Amino acid sequence: MRHIGALLITLSGITPAASVFVMGQDVIHQAGSGAVLAFMAAALLGVSTAYVYAELASAFPLTGGEYSIIGRTMGPVWGLMALGLNLFGGALGQAVFARGLAEYVRVAIPGLPDVPTALAATLVTTVVTLLNIRLNAVVTGLFLGVELAALGVVTTLGFLHPHRALTDVVLHPTMLAGTMLAPTPLSAIGLAAAAAVFVFNGYGGAVFFGEEMFEARSRLPWVVFWSLAIAIVAEMAPVVAVMVGVADPATMLAADKPLAAFLLSAGGEPVAKAVSLGVAFAILNALIAVGLINARQLYCSGRDGVWPTQVNRWIEAVHPRYRSPWIATLIMGAATAVCCFLSLDLLVMLTSTGIVVVYAGVSLAVMAGRRNGTTEAGAYRMPLYPLAPVLSLVGLAAVVVANVMDPEVGRPSLIANAVVMVLCAAYYAFYLQRRGGWRLRGADGLPLDALESEGLGK
Repeated sequence: MRHIGALLITLSGITPAASVFVMGQDVIHQAGSGAVLAFMAAALLGVSTAYVYAELASAFPLTGGEYSIIGRTMGPVWGLMALGLNLFGGALGQAVFARGLAEYVRVAIPGLPDVPTALAATLVTTVVTLLNIRLNAVVTGLFLGVELAALGVVTTLGFLHPHRALTDVVLHPTMLAGTMLAPTPLSAIGLAAAAAVFVFNGYGGAVFFGEEMFEARSRLPWVVFWSLAIAIVAEMAPVVAVMVGVADPATMLAADKPLAAFLLSAGGEPVAKAVSLGVAFAILNALIAVGLINARQLYCSGRDGVWPTQVNRWIEAVHPRYRSPWIATLIMGAATAVCCFLSLDLLVMLTSTGIVVVYAGVSLAVMAGRRNGTTEAGAYRMPLYPLAPVLSLVGLAAVVVANVMDPEVGRPSLIANAVVMVLCAAYYAFYLQRRGGWRLRGADGLPLDALESEGLGK
């Protein structure tokens, strides 16, 4: 696979349209027009973390992603914790998208039930992810075009008839206080920025396709940076446009779905329905892209011998025709289907902080790799080291504090992810370590130590 294909799949995992219309609306509810500043802060954190991912992806272009990277730089128990967090959050995260699909399809098919729609979407996208990775790149690329067009419509409507100056939106943000507008406090913008971190999440997913990509060591950093850059522009532009172009901010902010309310008032019902269907395509695209990532990480864990012997043999099976990890794909698809039966509030709670912990892990991993020399094989080295990982850790610490202050979602989510990490550490201590541990392996099955001298990913 060429780097353009990896870029299309990575962008599809970020899913700009669904991020704006699902998570972005929560940010707008929290901060009003201060959402623009919250998005900017989250984008800055994304840039610093992208430098971290770029260096680590160049050093370890492995299908295991963060699990392989953290395990190689910081030790196996830490890698296993990353694996647990990603597998735990992977199926749950897909279920969140699947459960939200019916809401946007209902504009064309009224009365569509949530859970059956989510199960049908999971089945269809799981079948698609069984196919060849190049075909998946084409499919996700087509869907990506649809969702970017939907965001383009929102952006055009907002900037076409502006009602506020951009400087006013940025310098004097307002939010709803009762039924009236009031200045947005910095604390609200800070909490909204913590939520906005998840809007741009996904650019690090490029590393999961390193073993299927030509010249991965030199090209993966390119994919990481471009996917984040495109996501920032594609997601910030419509949010800024809405805040500039909304005629009645108080009415829009009082709506259950502010962006949908803006579309209806600015473009009418036909435009609102067309954009909603575009968001539905975006959700399907995200299910495909995230499904590809989930399956490859599970496959990699089987290849590395993380599980009992027979389980490893099943998980590392590759389809003879499509060259996809087909059993791992089916397992993760089935796990997602089971999660679709959970309530949406519970799904959101369980998944809302896992990525913050993983981001912190890769930031520490790049520092550990520089210190112990495990990242020396990479073709890319970030400038001004260690500025990027330090800035990321500071920003992530602020996000954690914001989540601790949230007793309904943030705090329970941190506890749930901490439990996952403890269980993974116990699994390593009482099973894997006594069995002799596990070794990270590359695409040809050789231990990573041997592959480093042969130029893995080239």
